[in-house]
Amino acid sequence: MNGIKFPVGHADRAVGTLVGLACGDALGAAYEFGGPISKETAIGMVGGGPFNWEPGEWTDDTSMAIPLAQEIANGADLRDEETLGRIVAAWKTWASTAKDVGSQTRAVLSSLNETTEEAARAASEAHHNRSNRSGGNGALMRTAPIGYAYLTNPHAVTITARRIAQLTHWEEDAAEACILWSHAISHAIVTNKLNIRIGIQELNDKAKEKWRARIEEAELKQPEDFYTSNGWVVSAFQGAWSAIYHGIEAGEGFEGIVERAVRGGGDTDTVAAIAGSLAGAYLGVSRIPAKWRRVVHGWPGLGYRDLLNLTMARVNRTPISEITGWPVSEVMKGTPENVWVQHPHDEGVWMASLTGLETIPEDIDAVVSMCRVGTDQVPGKEVIEFWLIDQPGENVDTAYVLTDVANTIAELRAEGKKVVVHCVAAHNRTPAAAIAYSILHKGIGFDQAWVEVRSALPNPQHNEEFYSVLKGL
Repeated sequence: MNGIKFPVGHADRAVGTLVGLACGDALGAAYEFGGPISKETAIGMVGGGPFNWEPGEWTDDTSMAIPLAQEIANGADLRDEETLGRIVAAWKTWASTAKDVGSQTRAVLSSLNETTEEAARAASEAHHNRSNRSGGNGALMRTAPIGYAYLTNPHAVTITARRIAQLTHWEEDAAEACILWSHAISHAIVTNKLNIRIGIQELNDKAKEKWRARIEEAELKQPEDFYTSNGWVVSAFQGAWSAIYHGIEAGEGFEGIVERAVRGGGDTDTVAAIAGSLAGAYLGVSRIPAKWRRVVHGWPGLGYRDLLNLTMARVNRTPISEITGWPVSEVMKGTPENVWVQHPHDEGVWMASLTGLETIPEDIDAVVSMCRVGTDQVPGKEVIEFWLIDQPGENVDTAYVLTDVANTIAELRAEGKKVVVHCVAAHNRTPAAAIAYSILHKGIGFDQAWVEVRSALPNPQHNEEFYSVLKGL
């Protein structure tokens, strides 16, 4: 596999790329083809829309990115002709039963007698020549995995983005948009900085000036200013970047950014998917709310954990079929510490270690995990995973994660579920999450919560980072 092995922050952001794409997509699905949505109107991952999506179900945007992610996870090179042929074959299979396929994409795929890169490129060019246009947003919406495939090889990003765009969209605007977006994703993962212009040097002089002007326009306008034409790749690009640019300027997180994209109207799922991929690459999966990760799913029968697995194979530089440990192992081994105690402020919440889950009672409905768990660690239970590390300086956003954990426990309890929250040994992360829940949802002050939660556990440790964050909640 090509590229580097990721540090923790890189991994968080790489996973955020694919999960961000899917969550933006699923959020926007319900509002597709409508006009701009006011700030007063609530937006949710509610499903429905013109194609009757399930709540949390992603659409063609993510479905077309999945074969790319699968090939990357299997150790394939996206520049290989056989790899691209397999991607085309997967798209054609998907399109045969998909609820929604873009008109341009459907025209190309349906005309293929064989699923090869050569055949797809010929069909794509022929369609462009017949219609004199092929600048729909269908290539840009699926480009995200290219962003984490070649982190130390900018030339490979450029070549791959162009070749995969041209499999269905021959117009130069489509290829250039994919090049710029893929480079921005790579740059965000590696540097934790946003720079939509980082890939402009890969374009010819005429294209450089054209895209500089388009990006400047996006930064001067709002997403709704592009809604009447955001089926066109340029307007979709501008609408997505506008949502990110103004969202970051306003101090918004991932949720606020993709909501901005959806509120812009028009092709809401695609614009939010595009925005979500780059926002996720910048902010990381740690900052994508669990309420969306719990429900996001789609073709071919995948969910959040599957997206995590696909991306982590790239992170580990190991084909997914050869990984023997996390995230694909069925069970992760715990420590000798067997902890299972009741939360002092909610009789429906328990605190545990990983070993404590081995004897989990049948009446526990949901497991809130802040450490690595196996795919079959707790059969029959809903497992919601969080990225939280008990080493100083290793977390992307400790305050956000602890708040999200607390909110998730509260949501599960409001659903009538009994919950266990755990980490490996219940030393640091378990008490931190339980304390955050007490402070934010049980009306308990910090000092009382700190003492009473920790007193309930057999061996809590002091983590200064967690202490400072909890005190500030």
